[in-house]
Amino acid sequence: MDVEGTSPRPAPSGNAIADYFRFEERGTNLATEAKAGLTTFLVMAYIIVVNPSILSAAGIPVAAAAAATALVAGLLTIAMGIFANVPIALAAGLGINGIVAFYLAGPIDQGGLGLSWQGAMGVIVLEGLAILVLVLVGLREAVMNAVPLSLKRAIGVGIGLFILFIGLVDGGLVTRPVGTGPVPVEFNFPNTVSEWVTIFGLVLTIVLFVRRVPAALLISIVVTSIVAFLVGVTAVPEGGIALAPDFSTIGQFDVTNVWSLGALTAILVIFTIMLADFFDTMGTATAIAEQAGLTDEEGRVPQIGPLLIVDSAGAVVGGAAGISSNTSYIESAAGVAEGGRTGFASIVTGLLFLVAIFVTPLAPLVPFNATAPVLILVGYLMFTLIRDIDFGNVEEGIPALLTLILMPLTFSITVGIGAGFISYVLIKVVRGKITDIHPLLWAVAIAFVVYFTQAWVSTTFL
Repeated sequence: MDVEGTSPRPAPSGNAIADYFRFEERGTNLATEAKAGLTTFLVMAYIIVVNPSILSAAGIPVAAAAAATALVAGLLTIAMGIFANVPIALAAGLGINGIVAFYLAGPIDQGGLGLSWQGAMGVIVLEGLAILVLVLVGLREAVMNAVPLSLKRAIGVGIGLFILFIGLVDGGLVTRPVGTGPVPVEFNFPNTVSEWVTIFGLVLTIVLFVRRVPAALLISIVVTSIVAFLVGVTAVPEGGIALAPDFSTIGQFDVTNVWSLGALTAILVIFTIMLADFFDTMGTATAIAEQAGLTDEEGRVPQIGPLLIVDSAGAVVGGAAGISSNTSYIESAAGVAEGGRTGFASIVTGLLFLVAIFVTPLAPLVPFNATAPVLILVGYLMFTLIRDIDFGNVEEGIPALLTLILMPLTFSITVGIGAGFISYVLIKVVRGKITDIHPLLWAVAIAFVVYFTQAWVSTTFL
């Protein structure tokens, strides 16, 4: 295995690009890396329209969000290629953008915190800075090890269910029942043209995906959007389509808004969003690096520092650009499968994202009905992590269940993570395994108890 730092470098070839990215050492060439970069772009380009579709629920302009999504993905992916020399692409993270739109900036009467969308982006900037500090001082991996693997997986599953639920609601397939019945939501059999477009898109997405068609999600969005336009679900906006990209979301963030909720609530909100963002990268980066043959015998990524720094900066940059946290994408595996082994593949992917900026003015023509099926499928893919949770072990199963089920049911990532942490510590204590509880878990569980009870305490005793 050719792993950086474990074998001597070949003599310089005289080709600056090949030497910098170590083509010979990693058994690749320019054409292979370019093909891998193109493949990765095609399988993840859907985020350019899906991210704005989700963020629009918070009032963020669709065309502007699309342009910033492509711009930030392009710049960060190029940075990953240059500084970390790994075939990993970054873009706005699905799940985190749902948290921004429906929880942080969601209406209070619907379970949200009621922040402005700029305030929600401020939370993303703050949690990104916290992760970046942990990386720079060498504590990120230590914090990773403090949280049980079952809870990490449950967080991923819960976010998957969260965005799947968003897809069903956005597509009009799940609605609130008329009246005041005991069931909070119900299935809505399609009875409008737009809802049938969602069904069409969902069927098309599933068929393309299970047939392993390259760029299945992107093709589904484009075809469904065209169908939606032809049947009158969408139309050209009154002012027409802009000729130039709109970057008005860049710089639109407010790090002070969240503190209006109170110091404890603000800290726990930042912490829980950080956790949701935190555990995604290490698993994704390690999996992609291992697939590319860049890990050592113990499954570690040598010289992982630059990779983690670029990825951690993704949250800060994404929040500052008004388009949510950017993170490493598991779709990079498609490029690796095509032979990508170096950062040059990432540079190709990043450049294609920058080129895509020029078509982002068309984003308003992409309806929820075209993006909802993709959210449903991505939710399924994240849900598959559930197979690795040992529900037969009550110490893992009960906290994991509370974590993953309360997120979609309460529309709150904070509630899910808090319930998981508290129940994990409680069960360990009851079973006489106090020494198994990491000090960080004690501190976080106690903080969540205070968070959950603060309203009751203030109304009962104050």
